[in-house]
Amino acid sequence: MKRVAILTGGGDCPGLNAVIRCAVRKLYNNDVETVGVLEGWKGLIEGLHKPLHVSETDDILHIGGTILGSSRTNPFKKPEVSIPRIKENMKRLNIDALIAIGGDDTLGAAAELYEKEGIPTVGVPKTIDNDLHGTDFCFGFYTAVERAMECFDWLRDTARSHRRCVVVECMGRHAGWITAFAGMAAACDYILVPEKDADIDDLCETLKRNRALGKLYNLVAVSEAVKLGDEYVLQTAERDDFGNVRLGGVGQMLAKIIQEKTGIETRSVVLGHLQRGGSPTAYDRILGTRYGMAAAQLVINKDFGKMVALKGNDIVAIEIGHARSGYKMLDMDLFALAEEFFK
Repeated sequence: MKRVAILTGGGDCPGLNAVIRCAVRKLYNNDVETVGVLEGWKGLIEGLHKPLHVSETDDILHIGGTILGSSRTNPFKKPEVSIPRIKENMKRLNIDALIAIGGDDTLGAAAELYEKEGIPTVGVPKTIDNDLHGTDFCFGFYTAVERAMECFDWLRDTARSHRRCVVVECMGRHAGWITAFAGMAAACDYILVPEKDADIDDLCETLKRNRALGKLYNLVAVSEAVKLGDEYVLQTAERDDFGNVRLGGVGQMLAKIIQEKTGIETRSVVLGHLQRGGSPTAYDRILGTRYGMAAAQLVINKDFGKMVALKGNDIVAIEIGHARSGYKMLDMDLFALAEEFFK
């Protein structure tokens, strides 16, 4: 094992640089060179790369996003073109193995490259949504929750000042992890997640009841994936390379409904990419570091076709195919704790 490539795909995430930093260090300590593939699968298809050395990566732990850039390019959208280019570039750059850091789309592609094309690959799970199967938690999730909670705390001040209800739309394409955790941490009056059908009447009754008890304002957390009726609320019907639509707008619609049904002046805020940005929390820096160490060790051991995962407090290796086995939905036993405050 002489040379290993690292790429980051999909949405950016606090903690990605922690993974890169530790993987580069571990490989360097074992006399293995590291190449950074720029902009995800796009970079591997087009040959975009840069050398990675510990002198460059030792000081990136605190930096958000990814120093390698990312994209939502799907190498299997046009495999007859993309796969030969990937193989050619890996051969030209003398790359012996690949570490792919990403969510279900990126790791799903990595699994196919390993299974169908025999490309030596190791995966690292990444998503702020925390909906990836096979791992208890992904790095970036707790940072996103912290960012959202801070925003709720700031919005509480203006909501209280104007006696308003503020509806805050959080990220979560499939699952309500961020919305539930941030909403609970911010003591929201009500939380709506995609795992449970929205009960608008119950929501409005809860807000009115809290006002009757003397509360001067309300905070409502809603996941972008919550349906009002039978359909998702979309920013656009346009899909990315992996077939994902762009969600957004449910918060604004919900605010209008609340004001009409309760008479409470209501505003909406979409947190959007604020949840992705900024320096990772200590927890995500450490988890990313542990993932990077474990991924590099798998490569050194030539134990390919695996992804690292958190099980309890242990980092383990599981089949990379777990990443495409559906979505890990919110633990509803935990959500029941939040619901005690809706009564």
